[in-house]
Amino acid sequence: QVQLVESGGGLVQAGGSLRLSCATSLRTFSNYAIGWFRQAPGKEREFVSYMKWMGGSTYYADSVKGRFTISRDSAKKTVYLQMNSLKPEDTAVYYCAAAINTHETMILPSQYDSWGQGTQVTVSS
Repeated sequence: QVQLVESGGGLVQAGGSLRLSCATSLRTFSNYAIGWFRQAPGKEREFVSYMKWMGGSTYYADSVKGRFTISRDSAKKTVYLQMNSLKPEDTAVYYCAAAINTHETMILPSQYDSWGQGTQVTVSS
């Protein structure tokens, strides 16, 4: 079981920025993906972004494209989600997830094997 620990959430005003971190216990860095999802109260878990470690390809949901950036620090085994120009509708619990085997696209929660505990992001208007 892969361990994932998110951090960096908090309260920010609309237009502000936050950077989320996802520290992983992954020992090998071959064919896997790290994804970010979010879940607002009363809503289903929603895809935000993912990165495939092999090749570093990234993908974003339309709702965050141009505002959020996913990146990694290989030495620290950590993936980041830089969130700029935050909006009240970005308010949610943000989760990182790991998938050991990847597919062409990785936007479904069911494709991921391990999940972190989540970190709350609240954007005030």
